[in-house]
Amino acid sequence: MSTRPPLTVLLASPRGFCAGVDRAIQIVERAIEKYGAPVYVRHEIVHNRHVVDRLKALGAVFVEELDECPADRPVVFSAHGVPKSVPADAKARKMLYLDATCPLVSKVHVEAGRHFDAGREIVLIGHAGHPEVVGTMGQLPEGAVALIETVEDARAFQPRDPANVAFVTQTTLSVDDTAEIVAALRARFPQIAAPHKEDICYATTNRQEAVKAIAARSQVLLVLGSANSSNSVRLAEVGRRSGAEAYLIDDASALDLSWIDGARTVGVTAGASAPEVLVQGVIDRLADSFDVTVEEIDTARETVTFKLPRAVA
Repeated sequence: MSTRPPLTVLLASPRGFCAGVDRAIQIVERAIEKYGAPVYVRHEIVHNRHVVDRLKALGAVFVEELDECPADRPVVFSAHGVPKSVPADAKARKMLYLDATCPLVSKVHVEAGRHFDAGREIVLIGHAGHPEVVGTMGQLPEGAVALIETVEDARAFQPRDPANVAFVTQTTLSVDDTAEIVAALRARFPQIAAPHKEDICYATTNRQEAVKAIAARSQVLLVLGSANSSNSVRLAEVGRRSGAEAYLIDDASALDLSWIDGARTVGVTAGASAPEVLVQGVIDRLADSFDVTVEEIDTARETVTFKLPRAVA
């Protein structure tokens, strides 16, 4: 009979890689296979230390700007998207480039362009400095897009024409926080043009809903993901709001077992850029100290896939 204390692990489903992340990683892997190493990647392909380190070992070189890349090697643009100036510079330098921008981020770029062409003033709900926000704002001329991060920003925003405003959002935001900001904008600008289908992507929404389902039953929530991953940080926030002590960790080595003291149920999930092997690593680490029972809580079924660019398909 086990002398280890019992512990129920509630495993969130969906969790981990989304279709956009899967596609972006495949683009880098296939580019290395096809063109040999090194293949350059502008910005981390996705925000996860383990994914980046594995691709580095295969021959990927990560840089922040295009001018750090030699013109005679392929370059991949990250899943977060890039300003229009980046592919324009790559073309001017006759570089072979592969765009791994998530198609759902590209959809936001297209929407912003349509609003601009229609003469609307555009509000982008997002986090300053995040590469997705930099990429979306960089689709249009400077000053065409106003960034709103909080409800307070929404209340303070002064458009040129209150009857001619539109909003788009970063794809990896908190669904609940964004709803509050949108409500504040609608209260001030009843005619504000909204996305046809919300911009927060299916994967972000599904993972947040899954966290709510397990956090309500857990004393502690462990979120696998890197600190610079927007969607992973949001999962920890959602968990805390749902009543669990939530911790964002890169992998099992960052797990402090004192967090689990007195807990009977622990929730485990992973951000959209975190590989499943990290989840298994945490469960194995818990099983070293506890008599673990794993229960998978399935809140949605994901069937989305995205095609690879022709150059590496």
